[in-house]
Amino acid sequence: MLTSSFSCHRRLAGLLTLSIIALLMAAPVNAEDRTAQTADLMAAIRDQPLRLRMFLQRMPKGGDIHHHLWGAPWPETLLEQAGRSGMCVHADGSAIAPPPCKGDELVEADGLARRDSALYAELLNALSMRNTPVGPGAPPVQGHDHFFATFDRFAPIAAASPGALLSASKRLAAGDHLGYLESISNPGAVHGFGAMAQASGLDSDDLDAAWQALSPKIDASLADARHETDDMFAEAASDLGCDGDNADPGCDVTVRLQGFAVRTQPPMAVFGELMMAFALADADPRYVGVNIVAPEDNPVALADYDRHMTMLAFLSQRYPEVPLALHAGELTLGLVPPFELRDHIQKAVDIAGARRIGHGVDIAHEQKAPQLLQAMADREVAVEINLTSNDVILGVHGAEHPLNLYRDAGVPVVLATDDQGVSRIDLTREYERAVTEHGLDYPALKQMARNSLEYSFLTGESLWAQGKTGETRVAACQDATLDAAPEGDCGRLIEQSDRARLQWQLEQHLAAFEDDVAQWPQWFGATSR
Repeated sequence: MLTSSFSCHRRLAGLLTLSIIALLMAAPVNAEDRTAQTADLMAAIRDQPLRLRMFLQRMPKGGDIHHHLWGAPWPETLLEQAGRSGMCVHADGSAIAPPPCKGDELVEADGLARRDSALYAELLNALSMRNTPVGPGAPPVQGHDHFFATFDRFAPIAAASPGALLSASKRLAAGDHLGYLESISNPGAVHGFGAMAQASGLDSDDLDAAWQALSPKIDASLADARHETDDMFAEAASDLGCDGDNADPGCDVTVRLQGFAVRTQPPMAVFGELMMAFALADADPRYVGVNIVAPEDNPVALADYDRHMTMLAFLSQRYPEVPLALHAGELTLGLVPPFELRDHIQKAVDIAGARRIGHGVDIAHEQKAPQLLQAMADREVAVEINLTSNDVILGVHGAEHPLNLYRDAGVPVVLATDDQGVSRIDLTREYERAVTEHGLDYPALKQMARNSLEYSFLTGESLWAQGKTGETRVAACQDATLDAAPEGDCGRLIEQSDRARLQWQLEQHLAAFEDDVAQWPQWFGATSR
C-alpha cells in the first residue's frame, strides 16, 4: 500500500512538472523573455537532482578563475601519466615516487589498475578526498589535513609533467562548457629564484636593499621560466592534437596563468618567488596575475601574514599593471583562534591591493566586516567562491557559508573549483550546490558565469559598460546581434580584446543554450512508471 501510494505521488509530481514545462514551452520565445523562460524551466527542476545536473552541465559557465593546475587533474589521470613516464608508486598505497622501482617498497605505476586494483584504490584515496570522512562525526581537521597532504603525494608526477596537467585541465574545462581557465601555476624557475634569494643572506626587513641586490639576477631566471612555459603549452597542444584534423575540444579553451609564492617558507624565499612572479606577469602575456598559496592557518603563514602583505604592496608599486588575486580568509573559528580571523581579508584588500579574494570564508569574523563588504562592493573586488573546497577543508557549508552574505552586500562573486581533481568535483557540481544549498536561481548563475570573465585578468576592454555586466554593452557593440560576426567598432573591439572576445563567445553560447533548452522537453518530462 505504501509502495503504491509513493508511486502514485511520484507520478503526480512528474506530471505536474511536465504540465509546467508544457505551458512554458507553448509561449512564444524572443530575445527579451528567453532568459526568463529558461529560469522558469530551471525552477521547475531545482528539486530534481538528476534533471538539474543535466541542465547545469550543459550551461555555458564562462571561466574558472580559481584553479590550481596541480590540483585539477583527477588522480586517475595522474596515475596514468605516472605509468607512461616510468614512475613508481609506494607499495603501501601512499604516494607516487620517481624511479627506479626496486625492492618491495616501490612498484611500477604502469598497468597498476589492472595488475593490483586494491593498491590502485588505496592510491586514489591517498591522492584525493575519495573515501575521506568529512562533515558531522568526522574528526574536525581530518579533511583539512588530508586535502593538503595530497599535493606532496603526487608532486613527483605533477612537477615532471606540467604539459600533461595543462592538457588534462583543458579537457575537463571543455567537457564542463568552459571557455577560459585562469590557472595558478609556476614554472620551476620561480621556485629556483626564491631558493637563491633565501640563500643570499639578504635581510627580509629591508625590501629595497633586497630588490636592488636581486634585480640584476632576474633576467636569466625569467628566460628560463618563459622557456619552461613554452614547453608546457607545446606539450599540451601536442597531447590534444591541436594542429590536426581531430583536435580535442580542449584546444579551444583559453588559458592564462597566475604565478605565486608559497607562504609557508622563510621570508626571503617568499619575496624571491613573488619578485619572479611579478616580473613574469609583466613580461609574458600568458601570465596575467600574482597569487600567494599554501594553508593560511600554517603557523608560518599566520606569523608572516603582515610581512607578506607588505611585500606584495612593495612589488605592486614597481609593477603597477600586475593584478593580484589573493587567497585570504580561508579560515574558520576553531581551526585558528578568534584573533587570527579579524583582518586577513581587509589587509589583502587595503594593504596588498588585491583585486580578487580567493575563498574569503571568514568575512563575518572580520572586525570591520560591514565596512569591508561595502568597500569591496564599491571597488568591485570580486570573491572566488569554492563551495566544495570550503566544505571538505574547513567544514563550512550551507547557511554557514558567506556566499549570500557577499551577494546581498553587492560584492561580485564567481564560482570556481579550486582543486577539482583532489576534491573529485567539476564546476557543474559547484553550480548544483549553489542552487540546492544557497537558493540561487538561473539569472544569478548566469551573472556568475559573466562575472568569471568580467573579473578575470584577461587583457583588453570589456564587452560591458562599467558596472553593467550582463545589462548594457559598451557603445560599440550595443546594436550588434549574436547571430552574426560583429563588424565595425564592435568587430575591432572583439578582435583586439581577449576579454571582449571571450565575453562575446559566452553570450553566443548562452543564447544557444537557452534556445536548445526550450526544444528539449524530454529532459523534464514525467516518467511512464
